[in-house]
Amino acid sequence: MRMLLILCALALAGCGGRTEPQVQYVRVEVPVQVPCRTPEVDVPPWAAAGIRKTDSLEVKVRALLAERRQRIGYEKQLEASVAACK
Repeated sequence: MRMLLILCALALAGCGGRTEPQVQYVRVEVPVQVPCRTPEVDVPPWAAAGIRKTDSLEVKVRALLAERRQRIGYEKQLEASVAACK
């Protein structure tokens, strides 16, 4: 009986020293994906689309050179649109 009382006293003494856990808030920075909203780049009407077989070589070459300039400009617009999303 005496041993039981000693054990109970020790058990209660062990619980008396415990304190409530403290709640601590920690701010965590997390990257979040954001959809890119850039205006859509329209495909221009290509200059060489209207070339016919019967057109002269000079007309064909001029149309192809004009289309090359168009494509360079179109690519720059696309690159600018992609760069705006980075």
